Amino acid sequence: MDLLLTHGYFLSEDSKELQIMKPYVPLGILYLASHLRKRNFDVEVFDTTFSTRQDLLNLLGSVPPAVIGIYANLMTRNSVVQIIRAAKACGWKVVIGGPESGANDQEYLSVGADVMVIGEGETTLQELLPIFRSGSAQQLERVHGIAYVDENGRVQRTPPRALIPDIDNQPWPSRESVPIERYLEIWRKHHGTGSVSLITARGCPYECRWCSHAVYGKTHRRRKPASVVDELEWVLQRYSPDMLWIADDVFTIHHGWLRQFAAEMRHRSIQIPFECISRADRLNPEVADLLAELRCFRIWIGSESGSQRVLDAMERGVTVAQVQEAVKVCKDRGIQTGMFLMWGYEGEELEDIEETIHHVKRTSPDIFFTTVAYPIRGTPYFDQVADRVTSVSSWADGSDRDFRIRGRHSRNFYQNADRLLRAEVALDKLLNSKAAETEPGVIELRQRVAQAREGLKETFAEVEA
Repeated sequence: MDLLLTHGYFLSEDSKELQIMKPYVPLGILYLASHLRKRNFDVEVFDTTFSTRQDLLNLLGSVPPAVIGIYANLMTRNSVVQIIRAAKACGWKVVIGGPESGANDQEYLSVGADVMVIGEGETTLQELLPIFRSGSAQQLERVHGIAYVDENGRVQRTPPRALIPDIDNQPWPSRESVPIERYLEIWRKHHGTGSVSLITARGCPYECRWCSHAVYGKTHRRRKPASVVDELEWVLQRYSPDMLWIADDVFTIHHGWLRQFAAEMRHRSIQIPFECISRADRLNPEVADLLAELRCFRIWIGSESGSQRVLDAMERGVTVAQVQEAVKVCKDRGIQTGMFLMWGYEGEELEDIEETIHHVKRTSPDIFFTTVAYPIRGTPYFDQVADRVTSVSSWADGSDRDFRIRGRHSRNFYQNADRLLRAEVALDKLLNSKAAETEPGVIELRQRVAQAREGLKETFAEVEA
């Protein structure tokens, strides 16, 4: 074996996902596997999703050590660190990649990783594996897009690697390497439908200050519509899913491409329900018509805030009015809308929170999720607040989600903001329904609104230390 690929995510340890139960395969490492196998490398995949940590550790200790490549993101950092240490104890060479790599290379190298792959991994691994096989570590300096520790104990970073120019030439992800039937079984057991993921493009060219571009940079490379439909058709024939998740950062970014994609699907008489992510400024009536024809049943939109001042500070490049119009054109065509919102971005004040609540009530998405802004290392947002960033845990035991920003409102304050948002939205929907006059829940919701507002006042002066 030249390489063992894994990703350190264990469903059994994720309390939130155990409630949601909508797991998807690790497409990133499956793309790596298919690329390398095409070039005659012996690659195995250990999908940790339905396994235990001990299962992986037992494998590391029971087979001859080779090279292990581990996908790392901020949610799996602690697991990845444990896997690194166990692998090194068993004699493995360790390569780390994924969105954590660019800004955390020194930390991962300090806990035992041999090489950090920074950016896209296919070609880099293709060059790295023969070097590991030969045992000539001096050749690492010739490999672009990595960080490593030299013989003097110093961290060396090689020049950035150029991105793959034509992703249509890349083989499809090696889905046969993971138990997709198990994923579908879990989905159907909990939701009645089974879902499979795929991507049609790599990267996002937008400038949002809080978003990490560690793997693909601010690029956008899209596959040809026919190539995507070829893969989609094969997935439908091979796995018979009930729906798809199109995992692009912004699926509707290129309207001309979307027209061609819809035409290709129409030509082959293919229809399959799916959900995807977009931006408000990339949605209009024509795009919504195409999505409806393609049977998109839900589209997720990053609204983030109902305050234009906050959106401008984020450099989102969209307006509150565009978000409201985008939701409307989708809902008018029977497409559900999901909305992402963010509390606590730098400069947000109480009036901005009120504007967000008003925005959600006016827009009335089918579902919305909220989070408190956290600064990801390597982003402009992190750089902006770096002198005030503290952490409640050590680097190896936590993640960037654990960062606190001195002087910002407390988590209790934002919990009250969240309670107020949800109570206000629920009350607004009830008051606008025909049953409002006879619905006893109105009194309860008014009480919840009042309690949340009182909580906001009581916690307004609380700040993170």
